Amino acid sequence: MDNEMYLKEIEELCEMKAKEFGILGYEDVQKEDIWGCVSASYKGDFPPLHQWVNDILSLKPNKWMSWMMVQALKEDMKPFDEN
Repeated sequence: MDNEMYLKEIEELCEMKAKEFGILGYEDVQKEDIWGCVSASYKGDFPPLHQWVNDILSLKPNKWMSWMMVQALKEDMKPFDEN
């Protein structure tokens, strides 16, 4: 499997997780949000594929909500000239 195929599979997993969150009442979650939350914990080199899959499938709404709150706070903390 090459990298393009891996990325396609990861994208599909993120989309499935976003749909799962939608069923749980978080209708506005997008696959990009899932990937942003999961990939935020990766520093430097990306982990092996099995860890990506595990991190996506085991993501819980409370972790995602905490990550979204941090992102919102970071956006609010930007200097005035960047807004």
